[in-house]
Amino acid sequence: METLIVQPKTKEQLTALKAFIKAMKIDFKSEKSPYDPAFVEKINQGRKDIKNGKGVKIDTKDLWK
Repeated sequence: METLIVQPKTKEQLTALKAFIKAMKIDFKSEKSPYDPAFVEKINQGRKDIKNGKGVKIDTKDLWK
């Protein structure tokens, strides 16, 4: 078989998915992210900023100057 990774966006979606999986008698395990949600949000915001052209770009030649 194969493993599916499902990422619900809301608590309602999570609850519905768990209920459905239980009703279908499918074995599953739940793992919480080891990362602090505030940290994850900062990383995602940084990625979004870089994508939008914000931030400082340093040439690798000047990195150790």
